Amino acid sequence: MSDEDRNDGGETSISRRRALRVIGAIPVVGALGLTQQQQSQGQQQPKQTHEGPNQPATSTRQPPPSQPRRAFFTRAEQRTMRVLADDIIPRDARSGSASESGAVEFIDFNLSVEETSNDTRTAWRGGLRWLDLESKKRFNVAYAGAKQAQRNQILDDISKPADSVSAELRPGAAFFARARDMVAAGFFSSPTGWRDLQYLGNTFVPKWNGCPDAALQKLGVTYDLMNQRTQSNG
Repeated sequence: MSDEDRNDGGETSISRRRALRVIGAIPVVGALGLTQQQQSQGQQQPKQTHEGPNQPATSTRQPPPSQPRRAFFTRAEQRTMRVLADDIIPRDARSGSASESGAVEFIDFNLSVEETSNDTRTAWRGGLRWLDLESKKRFNVAYAGAKQAQRNQILDDISKPADSVSAELRPGAAFFARARDMVAAGFFSSPTGWRDLQYLGNTFVPKWNGCPDAALQKLGVTYDLMNQRTQSNG
């Protein structure tokens, strides 16, 4: 035993240097022992490669898009809401309908979040229920099952300010005003809606030629008039 392994009291101790040598040799001994055991059993070590355990899929097909789940509307309410939304903004030669744009899902989500008051949710449920009752009273069928002309008859009667219709129709008029605003918000904030508006945002304009003459005439203004106003205000 070397002197560095013996302390002043004669007791054996392991120096820091020797301890590090012993610790550093442990993995090597373990690996050698494992290798000898494998060789004695006729086993081979696995081949080291750079390949991942799971190879990438060869198919490039995309999974079908999942349908959004209802968050607020019941199934019956959603059906009524889809028909109503398309009565407000129907499909035409220019663009798809409100329901095709995702407006109903937009409204459903907004009614489901915690920021929406219970009074607002109650007003929506009550309004959709009012439509069904009014349609059954007039045509003996719920709103979503009524014919287009029948639904238009109801909407023509309630698409006015609530204070300008009879007391019997005021709940329907108040609901329709709310529904029309939300359907429009959902439609025109969607790709279908802003394409319908021919919105050209985020598009590079290499040269600005000013406002088109047709638009200036419609607004009743000219560049000369605007320049005069700017100079007078300056």
